[in-house]
Amino acid sequence: MIEKKVLPNGVRVLSERLDFVRSCSIGIWVGNGSRYEPAEVGGISHFIEHMIFKGTDTRSAQQIAIAMDEIGGQVNAFTTKECTCYYLKTLDTHLMTGVEILADMFLHSKFANEDIELERGVVLEEIDMYEDTPEDVANEKLFESCFASSSLGRPVLGTEDTLRTMDSDALHAYMRDFYSPQDTVIALSGSFSDEALAYICELFGAMRGTGHNEVVPAQYAQSVLVRPKDIEQCHLCMGFPGIPMHAEERYAMQMMNAILGDGMSSRLFQTVREQNGLCYTVYSFNDSYQDTGIFSVYTALGKAMETRAIELIGQVLREFAQSGPTSAELNRCREQRKTSMLMGVESTSARMNHIGRSELFRGRVPSPEELIAGYDAVTEEQVLALARRVLDFSQASICAVGQVDDAEHYAALLHRAGGL
Repeated sequence: MIEKKVLPNGVRVLSERLDFVRSCSIGIWVGNGSRYEPAEVGGISHFIEHMIFKGTDTRSAQQIAIAMDEIGGQVNAFTTKECTCYYLKTLDTHLMTGVEILADMFLHSKFANEDIELERGVVLEEIDMYEDTPEDVANEKLFESCFASSSLGRPVLGTEDTLRTMDSDALHAYMRDFYSPQDTVIALSGSFSDEALAYICELFGAMRGTGHNEVVPAQYAQSVLVRPKDIEQCHLCMGFPGIPMHAEERYAMQMMNAILGDGMSSRLFQTVREQNGLCYTVYSFNDSYQDTGIFSVYTALGKAMETRAIELIGQVLREFAQSGPTSAELNRCREQRKTSMLMGVESTSARMNHIGRSELFRGRVPSPEELIAGYDAVTEEQVLALARRVLDFSQASICAVGQVDDAEHYAALLHRAGGL
């Protein structure tokens, strides 16, 4: 059973005790990510995530690393467009020690300018690493282009120009203004004592600040983008307006995505790869945010294959929007989703992630039974209705990376793929 406690400062602490494990996972979930950042400090949330590990008022970065290794703790963090999470997994016997270190990092980071200068180079290398992965470039650049008019379209990592402006004062000011107790959730799952839970509440009860980060609505805009790159393959990402994360159709969207492009039995994989041998990789994916979303299809292939591949992808999507799923497809994908979800709850890390993310974005944590009921309730008619609304080629976008032609060429291919 999940217990929820709201501390006097507004921090929410959600705990789930599991008596059959020895480990415990804890995450600090903050409702702040790149979409909340002023343009001039784009990437600062991700930069703070890096700097949290670089020392506090009482511990150096090396002392933090040694202390975590001494207890066998697995500590890390990640930043998205809408949240940042700092997390730890350790044995129950070391939980209080690990949590004290994690809270010190979160609440008392030093942000020394000499450390900032060193870490700036690390993040710039991370940006370069991303640029060397054309799959990521195609997916991210499509997203940035489709949401270019809003902060949602900005890169999580920031840019060389925005990173150059960051110093200790800027990082402290941003945490003070954008890291608020009311937007913070502490999620805990595993084996822990009442004493450890009380200690966690005491530590994070010291967090200060007021207010909430407000979402400025973002609007999808049709886009055709090319990025020349000296590589062998052409990486293509096609996008359509999606749905928000809390939309009633969210379960139907998961079914549609699974049937179309999630796995070897999916229609796209079977048609584009297995039956026609045009590529090694083809898949679909859905990105949903609080107010909007995007549904995308990705593939990578030789230049000579791209025209035929885009035509086949268009054919698969149009046929699905016309006829919808078969009952066999829907049942198969329903079981896939339910099995994946139920297998996930065997991990304290996965349970902690589910608790933290759900509370942060929904204000409550749905039970496995509720999720199963959501999947079971999806009908063929619901998936078909969603497909007809989402897979609208008059709103389709595309990004091509590699040995590419001009944007007009891909706009024409997209138009033909949609039967327009």
